[in-house]
Amino acid sequence: MPNTSAPSTVTAAPAARHAEGVSNDEFRAALSRLAAGVVLVTAQEPPLDPDDPAAPAGEDVGMTATAFLSVSLDPPLVLVSLRNGSRMDELLDEQPLWAVSVLSESQRHVAGRFAMKGRVSDRLLFADIPYLRGEYSGAPLVGGALATLECRTEQRVPAGDHTLVIGRVLTARVPSAEGGPLTYFRGRYRQLG
Repeated sequence: MPNTSAPSTVTAAPAARHAEGVSNDEFRAALSRLAAGVVLVTAQEPPLDPDDPAAPAGEDVGMTATAFLSVSLDPPLVLVSLRNGSRMDELLDEQPLWAVSVLSESQRHVAGRFAMKGRVSDRLLFADIPYLRGEYSGAPLVGGALATLECRTEQRVPAGDHTLVIGRVLTARVPSAEGGPLTYFRGRYRQLG
């Protein structure tokens, strides 16, 4: 006769592990402890008909990124990591010119807006954000950013489920010295201090 007084135990399914033994959750938890700066990567789609000067310009596209870093001083190179198949990955595969705005602590709303899943069109996302157009890239450079860069893709390196895009910096400006950087730590946007 079965013992009905003993509590039943539910065993959770083990976390999916890679061949190396690290689960996705373990990997995310460990790297969430690494503070990262937050940037907005932007680019402008090529015109719908490049041979027709009257054709409408392509739409502006933006993406929040925390996997962004300096690679080299001579020549000046930076790297951004893009999820394979994302709109920005596909755009930068055909458009070599792009820009980066280093977001300030007061621009958390900008970071959140361009990081949303299932978001509205990029045209609407840029609607009430002040920006200037880059002289080389034509991409939006966000007003109030701590620094802005315009880049030209030098190399694309496949890396697992991401592509590392290495860009030569064409312009680098520090339009605003106000405030501190926006950072990302333990799954949340944060301020230093």
